[in-house]
Amino acid sequence: MPDVERLRLRSRVSELFSQSRSAAGSRSILSLMRDDGEQLGRFKVRSLMRELELVRKQPGSHAYKRATVERLDIPNILNREFDVPAANQVWCGDITYIWAQGKWHYLAVVLDLCARRVVGRALSEKPDAELVIKALVWLTSNEEGLRVCCFTRIKGRSMRVVYFASARI
Repeated sequence: MPDVERLRLRSRVSELFSQSRSAAGSRSILSLMRDDGEQLGRFKVRSLMRELELVRKQPGSHAYKRATVERLDIPNILNREFDVPAANQVWCGDITYIWAQGKWHYLAVVLDLCARRVVGRALSEKPDAELVIKALVWLTSNEEGLRVCCFTRIKGRSMRVVYFASARI
């Protein structure tokens, strides 16, 4: 391969790597280059990346803080009975994390166990009690006649209770 051609390929690999914010590996860059009409193999892309000293960087794994104390003073009211006879009697919820725009975002969802549908949701940059309260505010703004509710969050063997009151009648 002529030196001019190799320099052109190196430049393109470097450009694509920068556009990916250092996340693309040889397979991803190869796919992008083939989309542009380039005819080369993965090992060629890998060797070009080594010459340029490009090493892909992926976001680290997310870790929640582990609870160290079990809350024996909070009773297990639901006791794994998930068949609920009427709506708005028992809700369950979860918080999950989503990688977007270069950082973690947290989504809280509240489900009505009778209807098996989402009745509350909220998005935040922190997985705190405020996120759960936002999801419950969304819930009470869409459900008629709710006055007061208690929401229990269970994570592993720990249990936290968030009390939430609504002024709706």
